[in-house]
Amino acid sequence: MMSTFTTTINDDNIAIISMDVVGEKMNTLRAEFGDEMTSVLDELEANSSLKGVVVISGKPDNFIAGADITMLDSCKSRDDVLAISTMGQRMFDRIENMKVPVVAAINGPCLGGGLELAMACHARVCTNDAKTVLGLPEVQLGLLPGSGGTQRLPALVGIAKALDMMLTGKQLRAKDAKKVGLVSDVVPPVILLDVALKLAAQPIRKTKPTLDKVNALLQATSAGRNVMFSQAEKSVLAKTKGHYPAPLKIIDCVRKGLNDSRQAGLAIEASHFADLVMTDESKALRQLFFATTEMKKETGSDAQPEKVNKAMILGGGLMGGGIANVTAIKANIPTRIKDISHEGISQALKYSFDLLDKKFKRRFITRSELQSKMNNITGTVDYRGVKDVDIVVEAVFEDLELKHQMVKDVETHCGEHTIFASNTSSLPIAMIAQHAARPENVIGLHYFSPVDKMPLVEVIAHEKTSAQTIATTVAFAKKQGKTPIVVKDGAGFYVNRILALYVNEAANVLLEGDSIESLDKALVEFGFPVGPVTLLDEVGIDVGSKISPILEAELGDRFKAPTAFNALLNDDRKGKKNRKGFYRYDKKARGKKLVDESVYKVLGVSPTKQTSSQEIAQRCVIQMLNEATRCLEEGIIENVRDGDIGAIFGIGFPPFLAGPFSYIDKLGVSTVVSLLEGYQTQHGERFAPSSLLIEMNENNKTFY
Repeated sequence: MMSTFTTTINDDNIAIISMDVVGEKMNTLRAEFGDEMTSVLDELEANSSLKGVVVISGKPDNFIAGADITMLDSCKSRDDVLAISTMGQRMFDRIENMKVPVVAAINGPCLGGGLELAMACHARVCTNDAKTVLGLPEVQLGLLPGSGGTQRLPALVGIAKALDMMLTGKQLRAKDAKKVGLVSDVVPPVILLDVALKLAAQPIRKTKPTLDKVNALLQATSAGRNVMFSQAEKSVLAKTKGHYPAPLKIIDCVRKGLNDSRQAGLAIEASHFADLVMTDESKALRQLFFATTEMKKETGSDAQPEKVNKAMILGGGLMGGGIANVTAIKANIPTRIKDISHEGISQALKYSFDLLDKKFKRRFITRSELQSKMNNITGTVDYRGVKDVDIVVEAVFEDLELKHQMVKDVETHCGEHTIFASNTSSLPIAMIAQHAARPENVIGLHYFSPVDKMPLVEVIAHEKTSAQTIATTVAFAKKQGKTPIVVKDGAGFYVNRILALYVNEAANVLLEGDSIESLDKALVEFGFPVGPVTLLDEVGIDVGSKISPILEAELGDRFKAPTAFNALLNDDRKGKKNRKGFYRYDKKARGKKLVDESVYKVLGVSPTKQTSSQEIAQRCVIQMLNEATRCLEEGIIENVRDGDIGAIFGIGFPPFLAGPFSYIDKLGVSTVVSLLEGYQTQHGERFAPSSLLIEMNENNKTFY
């Protein structure tokens, strides 16, 4: 059996330990490596002529990407997890307690357990390669660093920076890691080993974190530290609403280690780590991690994707500008924006420039990198320079005739192989393709706003879309940094369909007399990033009003939007875009979230009802759950995994609940059916349970 660790000792008596997990692209730490690592350390400690040690990766582009998460899923009990954490702590303590200098030579990702190992070394040097990042992202899996990370990171970078890194999971690039004192040097990859060897030949030096005056003063006393911990707790609870236990446990570990002792800190870290692995929240986040990892390998069809060398975006509005940005900047594909006016093109160019300029100002990129990336985007008011584009993404108004014209124009001016992808949010793709000469090239590619931030994209194939078109479009979306789900054609597709009923129900609650604040608060407390009324203002009340009739015509009365909402449009209330909606956008509201009280008069309601937050959330969410099961039943989504990912990445369904289908399993199908039937009696047929739910309830089935 091939070994993961290879040790060579050079002429200067410095050992080079190279880690290379056999048969894997990335190095990850696994419990079964424990014995191998122990024998390596035994051998080194027994070598009396040893002068130093360098730990390096045998992989060309990564150091250690973290611990192998599957190892945690195979743990049968809390004690099994505790044993893994304790073993990791002891192993890294042995490295830290070695009598000779141990240096980590880092190239590529150094994350989670990888950074914990590197921090146990006496010094760290890393490369200036763009792929080199350092971080402790465990919180994103509902966990904390369980091999000493909560104790070593504050000692190296100070409490404030350590908490910032661990509570957000943010990753530092090489120069930022040096700035905060996490690494001692940043060098080109070709001299990484040489520099690390020189460092390993020098005596062990104790380093102190570089802190500004305020942090130094606060950190110096237990009272000051407690102020920092209490502020961190307040901030965490404001963001998580108490739904995620890991951040508070991280703070507790750091507090224990600094106020009591390193040993006490390590003991509480192992204990909290074991507790967290067993929580529903961590299981949900790990399920999400595995699902997205699995999806990265899928192509959406049996065909092999064609390479996209050049793209065109039709429409320079907010969506068009966003799609051009992820295509030209993220995917690095030369992109041509076609708009009817130069103003539209300028607007789209400004979208990318502003985002790049922000990066430039924060010194993430140089001025020449900014210019070179902007050179990837060009504009045209006619169809010049587009004959060779491989894909066209259409982002024009939701008007079927206009979209038919776009298909015709593209088929006239572009190549026979050119894919026409529509960013429609509600119109069936078959309707858009109905007059196409090459319907096999027509597909839906539905992005979510803001495009540069939202990770999901829906790829919608109609009956005549070719397998080749699907595969190429899925690959194109992945290159843009998106998580694509392939959905069947139909009004609203998947995400907007489940969202529409959720928002409609919120509107019904509002018209029954509950306040806008209580509505939004109820859903934010439930776990959504923003409430449904805020969402309506953000997306645009006018956009919602255009989608509802399409869904109602195709799918029936349950999609009928409350008629009182027409009064909002008659009063020219479109939301944030025209600074007139449910909330105020004037000077008095700057920095505050103030409801525009005059909206109640427009709607003809008085906010006097006080429904409980729990019932408000339940009514809105149960509609979303019910519609998700209909989409599965009709084959709109291929499986429950896609349905869960689509809801989390597309509309911010709470990740700790792992998605609508996982949440139904958690509540129990029988509970969901009886809740729906109760609301059906109270509020009407829009709450009728789907036939799939009724059938599953009768046969005692679950989704997972």
